[in-house]
Amino acid sequence: MKHISLIILLLSALSVQLSFAQTRTQLALLKYSGGGDWYANPTSLTNLIAFCNADANMNLDPKYATVDVGSSEIFNYPFLHLTGHGNVVFSSQEAQNLRNYLIGGGFLHIDDNYGLRDFIVPQMKKVFPELDFVELPFSHPIYHQKYDFPNGLPKIHEHDNKPPKGFGLIWEGRLVCFFSWECDLGDGWEDQDVHNDSQETRLKAFKMGENIVRFAFTN
Repeated sequence: MKHISLIILLLSALSVQLSFAQTRTQLALLKYSGGGDWYANPTSLTNLIAFCNADANMNLDPKYATVDVGSSEIFNYPFLHLTGHGNVVFSSQEAQNLRNYLIGGGFLHIDDNYGLRDFIVPQMKKVFPELDFVELPFSHPIYHQKYDFPNGLPKIHEHDNKPPKGFGLIWEGRLVCFFSWECDLGDGWEDQDVHNDSQETRLKAFKMGENIVRFAFTN
């Protein structure tokens, strides 16, 4: 009986270990108020996740979550993605919630889908009144994960004939928010027939996206 009990315990422990090993990390899309299209690029995160899983053997859930910025559910996800073209409004409660999330170890990627900067910068100022977005140097590790981008962000779509730039909010030495501007990474992650980008252009977007996810998980 003792041997049988021991076998049952070992099998139970093995089952727990296998269950833990199979647990998948889920990324989340951040939903905000103000009327802006937080839902823009509906296929982008799904395709980025598929690329990260296939290319880097990341154990990401193939389905992303959608969470409100003021919800306690954001703490269930190590990586939040925010995009859109228009207005963004954070209430004081939402700003405090997002601040707690980022200070507590979370990471936010904001991808300007053209026209977002004038709206999101003041709202992030509510989150971190003491911080300003700073342009990250090309030497920053986020550009040099698995893939090397010696000139910073790749240019996916052209709008105002301006170079793409990556800005960050740095809290106590840690990059907690990365803002990709004049770049349109999310457009590059979309299904090919949405924007008809070349495979070369889309691959640059996916590689940079993987760099961002990898950085968020390892720093």
